[in-house]
This record gives sequence, C-alpha cells and structure tokens, in this order.
Amino acid sequence: MSRGYNKYLLAADGILLMHFAFVAFVVLGFAFIWIGHFAKRKFARNAKFRICHILAMGFVFCESLCGTICPLTEWENDLRVRGGQGEVYETTFMREWIHRIIFYDFSERTFIVMYAVFFALILLTFWMIPPELTLRRKQKKP
Repeated sequence: MSRGYNKYLLAADGILLMHFAFVAFVVLGFAFIWIGHFAKRKFARNAKFRICHILAMGFVFCESLCGTICPLTEWENDLRVRGGQGEVYETTFMREWIHRIIFYDFSERTFIVMYAVFFALILLTFWMIPPELTLRRKQKKP
C-alpha cells in the first residue's frame, strides 16, 4: 500500500463503493422497471425489488427534507479523517471517480426538488406498473 494509506482509508473506499451501489440501485432500478415493463419481463413487477426500491428513494427524500446528511457520507468522511486525509487532498482512483459521478455541488433546495420529483416518478411508476403482491403457496403433491 502507498504511504499514508491504511485500513481506515480502505474502509472509506468500501463505504464509497456501497454508496455508489445504492445510487445505482435507485437510478438504474427505475430504468429497469420501465424497460422490463415494455419488454414484458416478470422482474419489473417483483414485489420485493419494487418495495426495496421505493423505500430506498423514500429514505433519501426524507433525509433531504429533514436536512440530514446521508449516513454513508458521514461514515466515509469520519473514516477518511481517522485515516489521516483530513483537509489535505489525498485521494485514490476510486474516490476521485466515484465522487465525480455521484456528488454534485448544487444547493440543498435543488437536491430536495430533484429528490421529490424522482420520488414522485417512482410512486407514479408503482401505481402505473404495480408489483405482484400475491403470495404464491407451494402446492402439495398428491
């Protein structure tokens, strides 16, 4: 490992990767629902996936309304400080590029509006392409 890189920075990169995966799940999940619907694929109506998807975006929207910082962001920042990065710009390839992709310098209001619109689109999709909520019971063999 390079000088100054330690377990805290490695863990921070792991958190950043999880954060990226969460964002990808919310954004790409929305696209997959519509693509799956038009392609007549069952996964577009999978109840577990759809409920997890709506809850994930609902959490993000509630966070923004309350003015709280994402727990993953706080955790990553704390680990970076513990790892010695602090105010100094020392970064890894992963941190540099994932930060460029998922973090933008918009006002808090802009994010609230964006989250509200996206959450509304997800709710509308939930209504227009409802998940299959029926329970399937295993049939007993005669």
